[in-house]
Amino acid sequence: MSESLYVGVDLGGTAIKVGLCNSAGELIRTFEGPTQAADGTDAVLSNIASYVKELVPSGTPDWEAVAGVGIGIAGFLNIPEGIIDFSPNLPFRDVPAKKIMEEKIGKPVKINNDANVAALGEAWGGAGKGVANCVCYTLGTGVGGGIILNDRLIEGFSGMAGELGHMSIVADLEAIQCGCGKMGCLETVSSATGIIRMAKDAVARGDRTTLSLVEGELTAKDVFDAAKTGDEAAQRIVARAAFYLGKSMAAVAVVVNPQRFILGGGVSKAGEFLFAQIREVFDKLTPDSARKGVEIVAAELGNNAGVVGAAGLFLRA
Repeated sequence: MSESLYVGVDLGGTAIKVGLCNSAGELIRTFEGPTQAADGTDAVLSNIASYVKELVPSGTPDWEAVAGVGIGIAGFLNIPEGIIDFSPNLPFRDVPAKKIMEEKIGKPVKINNDANVAALGEAWGGAGKGVANCVCYTLGTGVGGGIILNDRLIEGFSGMAGELGHMSIVADLEAIQCGCGKMGCLETVSSATGIIRMAKDAVARGDRTTLSLVEGELTAKDVFDAAKTGDEAAQRIVARAAFYLGKSMAAVAVVVNPQRFILGGGVSKAGEFLFAQIREVFDKLTPDSARKGVEIVAAELGNNAGVVGAAGLFLRA
């Protein structure tokens, strides 16, 4: 009997990436096509089905070996029911995606939050491979997260477990309103968006900073580059982002006691300059019994984490 295969779908606002994985979490091949979100819900879901069949043509031995298709979606999901409640960058509201996609594809389908599946991908085939307990942060436009305990993705009662970016952790006097409507969320200071906002505030205040000389739109990379060259305003911004990341990890550590924290996304590309500051805060704020032996490392799979994790929904979730 041939080995079972699994298809993962990373559904983005502009592109849909699909990948075929074996049962060891190894990515065999990928295919990518446009989302065409402006064409509406059915067009997007039909595109997913089309790209899956392009990746693994019907009637082939590989297609017969496919045991399931997992889909990672940005937004608020009813995971147990397979329903997309709302997705901010896609034309989805109250869409029974699992049911529709099973009809379109003809294979079992699971859906999950995009940050969860990225975490699952890193745990299954990336920086968390061989580690039964890990927590993943995705530092991009927002802050996403995923929690793996005893080799299983933790979804929670309604699928909202692991929303690390919406931990209300920023001190009251510093807190601003998050896009979710609440105050003081981690992603208001530790996401690329938060870092850029703080940089623009520094420029607007008239702080002495080379950031005022940046041509075009400021980016988080501009802030990290300036901080590395000694720009004091940029260093304060990075230190603040690192402080709240380390503080959030200290809180998570005494709740779920992971062996490894994995950081991915664009902000994590700042590398050891950022990681060293996070580790310093984590070590300072975390009790010894929850701190000893815990690693804070970079993600390894990059843009493939989503498809690998989505494929893993049938084995690791």
